Amino acid sequence: MAEEFRDVLDADREEGRRRAVRALLRHPLLTPTHPDFRLVRTHQGWLADWFARETGWTLHADTAVARLRKIPARHGDGTRSAQVKKNVPFSRRRYALACLALAVLERADGQVTLGWLAERMLAIAGDPGLVEAGMVFTLGTREERADLATVAALLINEGVLGKVAGDEAAFVSGSGDALYDVNRKVLAVLLVTRRGPSTVQAGELHERLVAITEDVLPDTDDGRNRLIRHTLTRRLLDDPVLYYRELTEAERAYLERQRGPLLKRLVEGTGFVAEVRAEGIALLDPTREATDLGMPEEGTDGHATLLLADFLAQHLRMYPDVPVEVAAARAEMERLAVRHRGLWRKNASAAELTVGAIHRLDALGLIHVRGESLIPLPALARFGFGEPTITGKKGA
Repeated sequence: MAEEFRDVLDADREEGRRRAVRALLRHPLLTPTHPDFRLVRTHQGWLADWFARETGWTLHADTAVARLRKIPARHGDGTRSAQVKKNVPFSRRRYALACLALAVLERADGQVTLGWLAERMLAIAGDPGLVEAGMVFTLGTREERADLATVAALLINEGVLGKVAGDEAAFVSGSGDALYDVNRKVLAVLLVTRRGPSTVQAGELHERLVAITEDVLPDTDDGRNRLIRHTLTRRLLDDPVLYYRELTEAERAYLERQRGPLLKRLVEGTGFVAEVRAEGIALLDPTREATDLGMPEEGTDGHATLLLADFLAQHLRMYPDVPVEVAAARAEMERLAVRHRGLWRKNASAAELTVGAIHRLDALGLIHVRGESLIPLPALARFGFGEPTITGKKGA
């Protein structure tokens, strides 16, 4: 009986650790309001060791915040922008405003208003580098104030700011203001870099991103193998699909030798299911706890995306490696919109649905967007279905 009890406790502990890993992969910054924060704190020693060994990421956790410092394996993925409202990615101006807001908050008191934040941001927005780059801020228009309100909403979501009183909408309209508490412990761990951005001299954006995040490892066989392992693991945990053809020769050779042990450790640590195919590998999350972008999803947008995926998958089966023009995808969506007009929401246009579907399929590694052409990728072939049975309300 005692041995059975220990087995149950061991199983519970292992599942708790896997759940904590999934929580951190989905939400690399957790505060005590998150339901899995206490679980992460309970297993923080094991989690720190696991992430450091498998990915090279570090974990900071205390009573106020848990921060997994995730360094991406690639810097060219433009599908994962910050967003407050679903399917509305941050613009270049919003990113710049977010950086200015964080710079101001570093020197702020414990409470700030949105109006005060705007005034201090304008005081530093005249930096010659920003002006030279064409980033001019006045916050005099409703659109610019709305962008700042969206930045504030993002910082609230991340736990940097806590709403005390007021309304961002009143600030946007010029009729009021909003008051926030500043959480300095969250603010202190928000930046994830290996080097301070101000120390980087490289010119192009991609070069700067690489410079502030690159791992410093010894130039030995062990160091090079560790870097390859961390790169592959980051892609397997972060990217929907790892395609062999995207790997370097050294990465491909390492994966051929170490695929079995590597996937075994990742599956045991996360609870994911490894799907290995001739073209690549995907780690699937049956719990969906670590999934930030799903497929399929309910509602008009989800249904439209799934139908377009089926259309592109059929094209892939019939004409491998032949692109599909965006215009052809839009024409197909127009046909689908007519067919399903009684089920889809009335204000959804075919053009809007096409843009959203293409973005989602691109983000999921199912297609590659090249100019005005769509390249269906091998993983897309797994999407196919029969005639659906419609239940629930129409026009969702």
